[in-house]
Amino acid sequence: MPVGTVASVKGVPQDVLDELDVQILLNNTYHLYLRPGVETVRQLGGVQKFMAWHKPILTDSGGFQVFSLSDLRKLTEDGVQFRSHLDGSLHFFSPETSLAAEIGLGADIIMAFDECTEFPATYERARSSMEMTARWARRSKDYFQAHQREVPWFEEKTRQLGSEQTQALFGIVQGGMYPDLRCESAQRTVEIGFSGHAIGGLSVGEPREKTWEIVSRTIPLLPADKPRYVMGVGTPEEIVEYVRLGVDMMDCVMPTRAARHGLLFTSEGKLNIKGARYARDESPIDPKCGCKVCSRYSRAYLRHLYSSQEVLAQVLNTVHNLAHYLDIMRRVRETIISGEFASTGSAI
Repeated sequence: MPVGTVASVKGVPQDVLDELDVQILLNNTYHLYLRPGVETVRQLGGVQKFMAWHKPILTDSGGFQVFSLSDLRKLTEDGVQFRSHLDGSLHFFSPETSLAAEIGLGADIIMAFDECTEFPATYERARSSMEMTARWARRSKDYFQAHQREVPWFEEKTRQLGSEQTQALFGIVQGGMYPDLRCESAQRTVEIGFSGHAIGGLSVGEPREKTWEIVSRTIPLLPADKPRYVMGVGTPEEIVEYVRLGVDMMDCVMPTRAARHGLLFTSEGKLNIKGARYARDESPIDPKCGCKVCSRYSRAYLRHLYSSQEVLAQVLNTVHNLAHYLDIMRRVRETIISGEFASTGSAI
């Protein structure tokens, strides 16, 4: 899932996302809650209508963003009090208020409110955090069941979908870098009963091999007949291997963030377009890529744009990186359907 934090994939308009065949976007509840505000989005018909996007959207709960405000937050059993990074104003997120915001935004998939465990963390701290997440997961589920109909477009959406459920709620597994805590968290999360399950608390500073260990040991504990989502990963090579483990969904800021810094992903590895050696290079970013950037622009031109600090450089770099990631996932799906995925090795 490309990350559209504030209802926007930075620099890329929605018609281009359609051309890239993006199937689902991720929006961030924390940022949309602060600006333009949940009630504004609700009155404008929900986040999809607001951002003119006709395909599914997933919103995270804001738990990770509140976690990142460690110097500006106060954690209690009730929830988290925090100060806005925009103006310092005081706010409060609990499982109930977070779910109210997500329901109000109107995304198709919404996440239970969790407490993201920092790295490094002691075993005692990780256990306490995991247990808090489990209690908050139950409160999230209870609130969702009681209030999911409280949006003005509920009746219209039920008619469109032919279903009384217009949003799906996913639970999140925590437990830090301790496999036994992850196991307990997975069991408790599954017992509550969600439409899908996510593994959170990753990409918080831990070594990549530790991320891999936690995912590989946790995925088998989650039901295979419901979506399994790993949050905040990874490189082009990693996402293929996560699929091999049984992961169904992933999101990562890497393709868009790297693009803004001139780092491009290709079939032959990473390419830093800032390099002087590309100043007269007439070849495309990746000769094997069929995206609109590679079919039209040279490395020399893209380097010129970046060196000149042209906004277009970030836009074109982002379009290519997204195309590269999405093409990998498209090939993964095709080989799964054809039955060839298990025998492809790493040659996706």
